[in-house]
Amino acid sequence: MADEITVLSPATVSNVVCGFDCLGFALGEPRDRMKLRKIDERTVRIVHLDEFGLPVEAERNVAGVALQAFIREAELPHGFEVEITKTIKPGSGIGSSAASACGAVVAANYLMGERFSRAQLVEIAMAGEMIASGSRHADNLAPCIYGGFTLVRSSEPVDVIELDFPDLYATVVHPQVEVKTSEARAMLPRAVPLKDAVKNWSNLGAFVAGLAKGDTDLLVRSMIDTIVEPTRKRLIPMFDEVKVACIEAGAIGGGISGSGPSMFMLSADEPTAVSLDAVIRTVYANTEFDIKTYVSGIDRRGVVPA
Repeated sequence: MADEITVLSPATVSNVVCGFDCLGFALGEPRDRMKLRKIDERTVRIVHLDEFGLPVEAERNVAGVALQAFIREAELPHGFEVEITKTIKPGSGIGSSAASACGAVVAANYLMGERFSRAQLVEIAMAGEMIASGSRHADNLAPCIYGGFTLVRSSEPVDVIELDFPDLYATVVHPQVEVKTSEARAMLPRAVPLKDAVKNWSNLGAFVAGLAKGDTDLLVRSMIDTIVEPTRKRLIPMFDEVKVACIEAGAIGGGISGSGPSMFMLSADEPTAVSLDAVIRTVYANTEFDIKTYVSGIDRRGVVPA
């Protein structure tokens, strides 16, 4: 077994409109780079090679907490040092904390001879996600580790379903404002009308069927959220304008990525996804908001060695 490994950990989109806290997919770009090495001391050391100012104390760092959980679960006599170069901006809504937690535990698992299954790694990584969002949810963790589209049937215990899906492309826009996951979760309604709940789980079932069948028209009809999006979209500047313009320009559909402020739009082909980038830039052109955009295929690999 090696003593050192470097992995690339992908950004992810969660919720995917009608799949709150259970549906997600992995992006080809951006990815965080993480170098992990074994050390004799039974502790976790963290070095950040980026400029996001994240804590290096293990108990305050998502990757650090995940590695501490890995050491406990594996009953290791040693620890790890991890060098992290993040390109997924914290608070961007595309799974920055999940990329850190998943990259750390997948790298550790490689070094330990892959003793844990992917579902077990999701369970371990939730320790890190817990400090980022204040809750145990795996809708970013699962696609980050498994790749592709995933459905988290249960987090207690972890039960992840890998979904069949056609080639799809995502256009992501990140307005340069920060939305903390814990704060976005705090604004969610504590109760919803039954008719709205029925609409959402009907759309989720139809969306999963649309993926499996490669039925673009069904995906279009299914990407509707009557519960979370109406509440959270006010956190995102120009949300309605972007969504309307992109759908008019040929997008399958889209919405808030995670808790925001990023938005995503799905397309059936790469040229449409690229054209949506220009549409989005036009919407923001005469506003005060700076944006960052990505155009990416759906990544089928998850965390991989560099």
